Amino acid sequence: MEKVRSTWYSPHLRREVTVARFGHYGAPLLLFPTAGGDAEECERMLMIRALSPLIDAGRLKVYSPDSVAGQTWIDKNVSASHKAWVQNQYDSYVYHELVPAIRADCRTPNIELITAGASLGAFNAVASVCRHPDAFKTAIGMSGTYNFTGWMDGAHPLDFHYASPIHFLPKLADEDHLRLLRQRFIVLAAGEGRWETPRNSWRMAAVLGSRGVPNRVDLWGKEHDHDWPTWREMLPKYLAEMT
Repeated sequence: MEKVRSTWYSPHLRREVTVARFGHYGAPLLLFPTAGGDAEECERMLMIRALSPLIDAGRLKVYSPDSVAGQTWIDKNVSASHKAWVQNQYDSYVYHELVPAIRADCRTPNIELITAGASLGAFNAVASVCRHPDAFKTAIGMSGTYNFTGWMDGAHPLDFHYASPIHFLPKLADEDHLRLLRQRFIVLAAGEGRWETPRNSWRMAAVLGSRGVPNRVDLWGKEHDHDWPTWREMLPKYLAEMT
């Protein structure tokens, strides 16, 4: 399996960022890491091995970035307002730097991306579709955390508002944006075992549904914990249906 590791300085994040690519051809998947993960977390945690039948068959090409915003959210020494600012800048990095790089690598200027992630990575996957339906066509959120209010110490700056789909979608007035978003699809998958909180997915689904955004909640049962074995089972199944 072909693997390419790229690093560049991001003007949006004001630091170096790394992206790992796995595969040579196929539908582009932007796979976000968990909160403390880096670009190669998916490989270390055997997700790439789980996806290898699709990758080797030329059906899927996986791009995985560093979890810059996630690492900031779990840093107890960073203020709430700065966390929200980094999350918003991370979105700008994804849309203005990473998406064009993926499209150039695919040699297709307007190719639409699938995005996925687990835990905090699910937030980034869902937020990417909600904020940029012109670039992302489908999100697969696994065991997602979609409400970061509890990490904001009571603050609600604009950076946080626009970064958080459960907050900005109910008030979104851009009809062109909504029209395109209603042509997209979001899967919200969760186990019901240890450390899982399915109500997070149901709340996200309710917000999406209130604005007419197609979505589906899939509960995988009590034998599926908030952990990598669950996500390694989930993601190949969904992607096999989509690619």
